Amino acid sequence: MSARVLVAMSGGVDSSVAAALLCEAGYDVVGVAMRLAPEPPPGIARRRGTCCSHDDFEDARRVAERMDFPFYVVDLREDFSARVIRNFVNEYLDGRTPNPCVMCNREIKFDRLWSRARALGADFVATGHYARIERGAEMRYRLLRAADGSKDQSYFLFTLGQAELARTLFPLGAMTKAEVRVRAREIGLANADKPESQEICFVADGDYARFVEREAPRGRIRPGHVVDSGGQVLAGHAGVHRFTVGQRRGLGIAAGEPLYVREIRPANGEVVVARREDLRCAGLVASRVNLVNPELCRAGAVDVEVKIRYRHPALPATLAMDGRGRAEIRFRSPAPTVTPGQACVFYRGDEVVGGGFIDRAIEG
Repeated sequence: MSARVLVAMSGGVDSSVAAALLCEAGYDVVGVAMRLAPEPPPGIARRRGTCCSHDDFEDARRVAERMDFPFYVVDLREDFSARVIRNFVNEYLDGRTPNPCVMCNREIKFDRLWSRARALGADFVATGHYARIERGAEMRYRLLRAADGSKDQSYFLFTLGQAELARTLFPLGAMTKAEVRVRAREIGLANADKPESQEICFVADGDYARFVEREAPRGRIRPGHVVDSGGQVLAGHAGVHRFTVGQRRGLGIAAGEPLYVREIRPANGEVVVARREDLRCAGLVASRVNLVNPELCRAGAVDVEVKIRYRHPALPATLAMDGRGRAEIRFRSPAPTVTPGQACVFYRGDEVVGGGFIDRAIEG
């Protein structure tokens, strides 16, 4: 009997080809689209480039019909709101910059979706992520960068542990995006040339600040001041949720030189700005750290490369765990701004060692 795999299908070309490849490999495929994002408020249209629309579900359904496997839409909006959207809003209100894609992977795609997979008797969950999984010595699983470095999504997957990796398939990990589109055309998939979704699915119009203001508990949005490092008031602002560390534009101030957000103080509403060179740091402290391969971190400080943002190149550094789920990262040379709330992911070569969420910079 073939192993059953539940494939998360967004309606895009990546997840569609992933499902088709698994069918061709002999798996018993079940396609599932997840209804996650709430409907936009009246008067706000969903921007192009987001996912989770009715048209996306229909695109996924057509792929399932062509490849002849069952397809379902599951409503996970309540879980998504509680586990992802609430975290998104609270992080901004606390002066941090969240990464909802990481939270969605951890809380929804590889948690709530897996519970649905078990109910359907599935052995695996699969997605269209560009990443690779290998089983190494002693039955330990390794999470690796994708073959296509320009599409690699391992950064968003550091929360996966050994149990999740053992039951997960990434069929596109060894392919390039161009190869995926060619394969989609060969199969005859109607969405072979569909543009990629780029925006956060639940912020329909792309206005994150306005979304936070609509969703925030009463009294959490408070005006404050933009100040320099000496505490001099430079301007007023409508709330700390409108700023992120490292931001340059939209500060509402006129200065003789470019200024950037250096620190956000939600307790008193201050947003501290400084020159670019004043934002460089010697390292960072991360919390809620997950080690995909704990064996690599048992010898004290270890050499790693650290990505502090998805599109930022990995930086040489040392990693030391404190035994309480926190990590101290020391860069080999001073690094650009680190942004509290964002994910930082640790690599050794192509392998993901683990990752966490940035708490603060270490000044050097």
